[in-house]
Amino acid sequence: MIGTMIEWYDFFIYGFLATSLAAYYFPQTDPIAQTLTAFMAFAIGLFFRPLGALLFGAMGDRLGRKATFMIAIFLMGSATALIGILPGYAQIGVTASVLVFLMRVIQGLSIGGAWGGAASLVAEYVSQEKRGYYGSFTTAAAPLAVVVANGVILLLNFMLGKEAMAAWGWRIPFILSLILVFVSLYLRWKIEESPVFSGMK
Repeated sequence: MIGTMIEWYDFFIYGFLATSLAAYYFPQTDPIAQTLTAFMAFAIGLFFRPLGALLFGAMGDRLGRKATFMIAIFLMGSATALIGILPGYAQIGVTASVLVFLMRVIQGLSIGGAWGGAASLVAEYVSQEKRGYYGSFTTAAAPLAVVVANGVILLLNFMLGKEAMAAWGWRIPFILSLILVFVSLYLRWKIEESPVFSGMK
């Protein structure tokens, strides 16, 4: 649940800070088009989720749930942190916009694979009678991530003020993902491969 919450935090933080990102990563000729483009980048991650489920699902069936988890969380965390440190439109032009879209594609693929993989691992570990109960914890991670992401942004707004938050503070929640990735990787490193997969192998 904690690992999945971290991944959803990475995925959602973009949406909460999309207006700040719009001003930095997208052309400034038209503010409305700029904001819409930023939200299009958010949406592209959602569109790539099913493809991520197919890709990582097949990978999980061949390599195992644990290896798939590790790859997904590494990709998710790397893409999130890169959004926080990329140069803006003023520095590298349209390349900045393209890179943000690419990072969102990677995030969409990663969350699509990791969420299904987490549910599979839980379902394969617990008894059949308890699968629904314990499986619900991975699903509960998404709304928990919304609360955590909002909490981080509210705390930063309070500590830094609106001006500093708009100027550079918006980068902090993305860079914070590097710490969260290590936490998630550590937690998942401790997990043994599921008995069902080990039996099939």
